[in-house]
Amino acid sequence: MRRTLPRIAVSLGDPSGIGPEVTAAAVRALRSELSPLVFGDPILFERHFGGTKLPTVGAGEPLPAAGALVAVTHLPAAGARPGKPAPVGGAAQLAFLEDAFEAVVRGDAAALCTAPVSKAQVARFSEGFAGHTEWLEERTGAPRSVMMFDGDRLRVALVTTHVPFGELMRLLTPPLIAETIRIVHRSMRDDFGIAKPRVALAALNPHAGESGLVGDEEARLLLPALKLAAKSGASAAGPFPADSVFNRAAAGEFDVVVALYHDQGMIPVKLLDSVGLQSAVNVTLGLPIVRTSPDHGVAYDIAGKGKAKAESMIAALRLAARIAATRAKRRR
Repeated sequence: MRRTLPRIAVSLGDPSGIGPEVTAAAVRALRSELSPLVFGDPILFERHFGGTKLPTVGAGEPLPAAGALVAVTHLPAAGARPGKPAPVGGAAQLAFLEDAFEAVVRGDAAALCTAPVSKAQVARFSEGFAGHTEWLEERTGAPRSVMMFDGDRLRVALVTTHVPFGELMRLLTPPLIAETIRIVHRSMRDDFGIAKPRVALAALNPHAGESGLVGDEEARLLLPALKLAAKSGASAAGPFPADSVFNRAAAGEFDVVVALYHDQGMIPVKLLDSVGLQSAVNVTLGLPIVRTSPDHGVAYDIAGKGKAKAESMIAALRLAARIAATRAKRRR
C-alpha cells in the first residue's frame, strides 16, 4: 500500500524576496516526504519550480492529492522582480496567505508553512498588518499565541514580539508572562512529545537584578509570573540571567527558554543559525492550526542571486508535518 504523504499548505510570501526560491528548493528536497500545496503566482512557478513535477491549478479548482502549485494571483513582471519590491507585491503576499490559511481551515491541508513576507509592504495594502503571528491569532480567534523558534540546539519562545522597546514595561505583566509559560509548556508536551517539559524563564535585568541592586522587575514581575504559571501546572525555572540561560539551554539543561522581548531571544537563535549549528524554525504556539515558517526574512539583497539557503525552509516543512502528525495521533 502506498504511504499517504502529509499535505502542507505553503504561502510563497514576498514575490520579490527569497521565499519562492527557498520554497522551491525545499519542495524538491522533500517530494518523497510530503505533498505540498504551494499558493503563489504563475510567474514565480515558472521561474523557480521547474523539476518539482507539481501541476498548476487555479484558485478554487480541485487540489490533487499529490500536491499542486495553486495560482492565486497573476502578477505583472514588474510585481515580481527579485530584490525590487512593488506595491502590487504587498497585496499578493496577503492573498497567498489568505488562500493557504483557508486550505488548512477547510481540511485540505494538515498544516500551514509560510514563506517570509515584508510586513512593511503588506501594511501598505492592509493597514495594521504586524506579521504572520498576529494575523493568524486574529483570524483563528485564538485568545493568545506565542512565537517560538525551534532549532537543533536551542528553542526560544517570546513573551512580546514586534513592539517598540519603549512599550515593553507597560506590556510585561505577571499574567501575560504566566500565560506565555502555560502555552509553551502545553505545546512542549502536546506538540513536541516532551512528557515533562523543562522550561526556563530569562531575566530582564543584568544578573537577574542582583537581588534588587540593578532593578526590581525580577521580584515584582517575574517571580509572581512563575507562581501563577505553577498554579496551573506549568512549572518553569528562573528567572535566570540572560547572559547564561541560553548557553545552558543549548547545552541541554532546558527544553525551551522563554524570553521577554524579541531581540533578547532572537540574538542567540540567529547567532547559532549563522554559524551553522542549527536551522531554526518559527512556530506559532497556541493556535488551533499548525503553523511554521523559516527563521529568516525576505532578504532582498540576495534574492534571485542563487545565494539563499533552503535549510530553514526544509526544517519548517518537516516540523509542520511532524506537529500535524502528533496532533492527529492525539485526536485518535
